Amino acid sequence: MRIEGIIWFDEIIEKLEWKHNVQPREVTEVFVNKPQFRFVEKGHRSGENVYAAMGQTYTGRYLIVFFIYKKDKRAFILSARNMTDRERRIYER
Repeated sequence: MRIEGIIWFDEIIEKLEWKHNVQPREVTEVFVNKPQFRFVEKGHRSGENVYAAMGQTYTGRYLIVFFIYKKDKRAFILSARNMTDRERRIYER
């Protein structure tokens, strides 16, 4: 999967910061650092499904980012948070 851009909504950025203590630059870092992608669920629009990107930031923080993969290869960010212990074990395999 190739991500060629990120779509942000202000409400999502605010939620990431206050609820999950995740900064937008950290989300970008996950995409740059060759994340592992996994399908989460079928989207409401044809060809626009929900995926998760599991990866690390430049400081070594393990994050999982949920996004809709748009037809133009951009990621519409839905949420991001620290990986659970189980998710991190899966990621490290």
